Amino acid sequence: MVLCLPLTVPRVLGFEIYTVVSGSMEPAIPTGSLAYVQGAQPEEIEEGDVIAFYGGRESTAIITHRVVENNTLEGEFTTKGDANEKEDVSPVPYRELIGEVAYTIPTLGWAAQTLTSTWGKASAAAAIGGALVLHLLGAWIRNRREEREEG
Repeated sequence: MVLCLPLTVPRVLGFEIYTVVSGSMEPAIPTGSLAYVQGAQPEEIEEGDVIAFYGGRESTAIITHRVVENNTLEGEFTTKGDANEKEDVSPVPYRELIGEVAYTIPTLGWAAQTLTSTWGKASAAAAIGGALVLHLLGAWIRNRREEREEG
């Protein structure tokens, strides 16, 4: 239940949540981190801000990189992953911007991906079911003991 809080509360507050699956932003954002992204006006993004954006018109990939330049005249960003030697090949048009990364939580992304997978959901359901069975069994044993002591 507690693991659900980092996934649900921020969504209510307007954040999009993504799992970082590559090392392009290490060490600042380790692989497996959860990135919390809040919508932002492209013109307000500054050099050094970390943004999340779509990887291109035909791509569903979401990329998280640092802004090297915000070209407001052309309506595009120049970006670069911290661990990459060079800037990204193509500039990022404003229309591809998802938002600015507000904060990250290392490692929690892997847990979130696991819990939202079919296997993860089945495992969580089995764990909850097992805990319920143990609770009921404990209550039954306690009641039997009390009955024997009374009778």
